[in-house]
Amino acid sequence: MPERLPVPVVDAHTHLDACGAVTAADVATMVDRAEAAGVTRVVTVADDLAAARWAAQASTWDPRVFAAVAVHPTRTKDFGDAERSEIERLARADGVVAVGETGLDYYWDYAPHDAQQAAFRWHIDLAKRVGKPLMIHDRDAHEDVLRILAEEGVPERVVFHCFSGDAAIARRCVDAGYVLSFAGTVTFKNARDLHEAARLVPSEQFLVETDAPFLTPHPFRGRPNEPYCTAYTVRYLAELREQSLEDVASAACRNAERVFQLPSVTTG
Repeated sequence: MPERLPVPVVDAHTHLDACGAVTAADVATMVDRAEAAGVTRVVTVADDLAAARWAAQASTWDPRVFAAVAVHPTRTKDFGDAERSEIERLARADGVVAVGETGLDYYWDYAPHDAQQAAFRWHIDLAKRVGKPLMIHDRDAHEDVLRILAEEGVPERVVFHCFSGDAAIARRCVDAGYVLSFAGTVTFKNARDLHEAARLVPSEQFLVETDAPFLTPHPFRGRPNEPYCTAYTVRYLAELREQSLEDVASAACRNAERVFQLPSVTTG
């Protein structure tokens, strides 16, 4: 377990179900472990209908847990009216704080690009209709993601989950007012482009996340990830950005509260 952070932070993107949580007791145990490291709240994110139902339910089990619902771009091959209807119903639930993760994934060949793009456009519209932030998955598709956002008109709040672009892409996102969320990948020693991106993002435009159980931060890369590991990424970002740990953690917390409209907590 990492040393507890001096200021509480939010894991802005995790998958508690994929980490092994099934019941309310499982969720409480996992979030207790995160809270011991200073990660006091989490957003658990869906990638298909079953996960969306579970995430929305989990957000009712524990006041430290919130949800995001969508159909992941790699699962949009058969994204039809029934799926749209249920995602919209779930997106309106009180504990659901974002529409996501949605976007484009050109790395995997699980869904045609046109199907992904149509689903992405629909999720953008949904986020605007329900008044909640859009949480974007962008893998090897930067230009198309930015183009579609410009064509559709963006919701008030846009988050690039597990930001994977370089400094030039980061600058375009920042200039557009988007929020960039950094996962354990930013701690990888060979991620030089990502390091440059993380350095230039203004303090009011970044979040921290785990994307657990994936992308465990250095020095535990390759092992199972959990929300408590957010603390490692926060510490690395502080060193990378040459800021105090307190300043980075406080900014990440404030930004999560603003973006996801979470109640403020006393820090320190």
